[in-house]
Amino acid sequence: MATHHRGNDVERRALDAYIKLMRAADSVTAAVQPALAEAGLTLGQFGVLEALMHLGPLPQHELAGKLLRSSGNTSVVLANLERAGLVQRRRRNEDRRVQIVSLTPRGQQLIGEVFPRHATRLTRRMAALAPQEQEALGALCRTLGRGIGATTDREGPRTADGDRNRNLTRARPSAAMVMSS
Repeated sequence: MATHHRGNDVERRALDAYIKLMRAADSVTAAVQPALAEAGLTLGQFGVLEALMHLGPLPQHELAGKLLRSSGNTSVVLANLERAGLVQRRRRNEDRRVQIVSLTPRGQQLIGEVFPRHATRLTRRMAALAPQEQEALGALCRTLGRGIGATTDREGPRTADGDRNRNLTRARPSAAMVMSS
């Protein structure tokens, strides 16, 4: 669904792209989430286990940063994983303020079983795009993600040829406005 916003072309194009991006992400998430739920995991819990599986033990604040989650949200997720016996948190000896999070043997076993199936599901879902399209999508998402903090309102949005249009103000609609039909 395209945006129904009646703003200028730059706003409509940005809103339309955002809606499509969010709907695609929600669609892929909806395809993989049921299998995680069957394993007793939320998407956030899976993210923690997957990060620890691939990166090894991490300080809690670094884990939160890698997952793009607040420290409060990460604390809640970790408490639930700890209660389930999947992770452990230990204070660093040299700095007791820092908690190191690691997988327990039970957590290693669970993520070792769940991750390969998850990767297969994602691979099947992403096969809707050709390999080159997947690479292009990845590059575009990286550019968008990195560009969020690099732009300011006074710079204005980019025009179709990539130049900054300093005469237009950037729209920052609420999610409800963007997703409304």
